[in-house]
Amino acid sequence: MISEYFLEINSNGLYCAAGDFYLDPIKPVQTAVISHAHADHAIAGHGQVYATAATLAFMGLRYGKNAGRQKQTLAYNEKVLIKEVSITLIPAGHMLGSAQILMEFEGVKYLYTGDFKLQPDATCEMLEFTKADVLITETTFANPQIKHPDQVLEIKKLNEIPSNILLGAYALGKSQRLIELINRFCPEKEILVHWQIEPINRIYEKFGYLSGRYKLYDRKSIKTQNNFIYLVPPFTFHSYSKAVGLRRIFASGWKNLQTNAQDSLYISDHADWEDILLLIQKVQPQQIWTLHGNGNHLKQYFADKIRVKILN
Repeated sequence: MISEYFLEINSNGLYCAAGDFYLDPIKPVQTAVISHAHADHAIAGHGQVYATAATLAFMGLRYGKNAGRQKQTLAYNEKVLIKEVSITLIPAGHMLGSAQILMEFEGVKYLYTGDFKLQPDATCEMLEFTKADVLITETTFANPQIKHPDQVLEIKKLNEIPSNILLGAYALGKSQRLIELINRFCPEKEILVHWQIEPINRIYEKFGYLSGRYKLYDRKSIKTQNNFIYLVPPFTFHSYSKAVGLRRIFASGWKNLQTNAQDSLYISDHADWEDILLLIQKVQPQQIWTLHGNGNHLKQYFADKIRVKILN
């Protein structure tokens, strides 16, 4: 029987009492199961951390010794018991090392997606579908009005820009995906990366998920040559708000993060409405619990067909 209290939200985040652990806690806790390495899911200071090897590598790069006092690396589809709950990490397709967390307790399967996407991405493991009784899903773009465009058509827009481009993107995950897409579909462009992105690229290369050409930013090159794409994290991008001789573009699924209508680049690492529905179809849950966004559209869509509980 599904337990309505298997997961609860408290001041530390999403808590599983049966296993005495947290999923992507927002404050330091004794035991944390981490879905992926983005800073809004993986913070410093935990006691015991369970995660994939790539996630632990990114946390080590960012937090050093504070990445966790004890770290347990879990391979995908490897089961481990935490008190009374069996845990299995399954690829989520969001970024390198990202995982859905399948929890089994008293014969019931609870699947926490973390952040996920279904679009192809050569820089991370593709999402794997698995059946569960309860689906705990992110709802970042869970709105019938939102449909992510084809990523290839989006990235090819850069070919039409003759000047140098200042391309803003999150340093971890999105930047590596953009490097791979640019190398494949904009082969005439030269990629310069910000110094904060380069060490993350090294971890991707270590795990065999980044092989495209790029080089570290060189001020002289970008001033004297055209056809460069300078890939920078958000803070640097915003600090160049008055830059001249550059086309400023920010890669995101959010409309409000696009710099202007002419230079929009809608590339998201989250599932849109149709892909969320496809995931639900594949998982075949009896209940859906929602997080990280607005679950009301799913609640209305499924009405009396599937119970939808909004956790956040």
